[in-house]
Amino acid sequence: MVNITSFSRFGDAAMIRLEPSSSLVVMILGICLCWAPFSYAEPSKEKFAHWMVEFRTEASAAGISQQTLERALAGIEDPLAEVIVLDREQPEFTQTVEEYVSIRVNDQRIADGRRMLRRYPTWLGRIEGRHGVQRRFIVALWGIETNYGKYTGGFSVLEALVSLAYDGRRSDYFRRELLEALRIVDAGHIPLKRMKGSWAGAMGQCQFMPSVFARYAIDAEGDGRIDIWNSVPDVLASAANYLSGAGWKDDQTWGRPVRLPKEFDTSLLGLERHLPLSKWQALGVRRTDGRTLPRRELDASLIRPDGPGGQAYLVYDNFRVLRVWNKSNAFALAVGLLSDRVAGRR
Repeated sequence: MVNITSFSRFGDAAMIRLEPSSSLVVMILGICLCWAPFSYAEPSKEKFAHWMVEFRTEASAAGISQQTLERALAGIEDPLAEVIVLDREQPEFTQTVEEYVSIRVNDQRIADGRRMLRRYPTWLGRIEGRHGVQRRFIVALWGIETNYGKYTGGFSVLEALVSLAYDGRRSDYFRRELLEALRIVDAGHIPLKRMKGSWAGAMGQCQFMPSVFARYAIDAEGDGRIDIWNSVPDVLASAANYLSGAGWKDDQTWGRPVRLPKEFDTSLLGLERHLPLSKWQALGVRRTDGRTLPRRELDASLIRPDGPGGQAYLVYDNFRVLRVWNKSNAFALAVGLLSDRVAGRR
């Protein structure tokens, strides 16, 4: 079984990063090492041990307790080879945006999202009121990120971050993330053995990196701990707090699929172009069923991610906020479209 746990986007093709389950790690690593130009070389134990000593000194100076350092770093004697391989040469499959979205916005995920709306009405109401993010978007983001908490990653976050911080490619970034992860352990938010996540260190049901956790994660239950691994209220409130901090507008939706007239001026396509809805209406843009666009004077951009012949979308400011979470048109469209279906919209 292979769990899809994180996504990225390059150009017009959606790229899926696959995290192998433990039973397939050896096979997939073998394929990566045979086919990929990158070849992982085992570091010397002396060099890695020296690096760990230096990092412990830095972490101690940054205020991490010795008890946490001993518990968290004990037993890490080598970088995780599979993490380095996945970072350098990730197994990828190219999809169109339409394929990406159709896989994720499926009947089961829609039904599960509606079930979550019914299961947590009180918490969603509180979070919606406090952070100004409509509940359908909170649930949809949860669904797209981890399928409502079903796929959160099985790597030790600390071991993964140690490996990436030691590796030279993005060591400064992951070194900072590792320090933040140790602060999470130091504060007692999550038991060490339960601090699991993706190979890149993204954690919990909302897949926060440690630095994002430090800035946006919330103790919604008021129990003194922020648990984005197991506490659904903490997960939902933290996601809403992130969107709110990124500029979410609770009086708007994300956008909508639209129909373009024949011989449409394609120079108007792109997120860098902004026109009011009345202007798009005058240019012949319509809803997919042919109806006129809303009369509200919202600025919108027109995108067609799959190119000529692909579906076109008018997108608003909240679409850009979703791209702050993940700089991917495919991801933002999946969240927006799932939110519509979860709420019973066409």
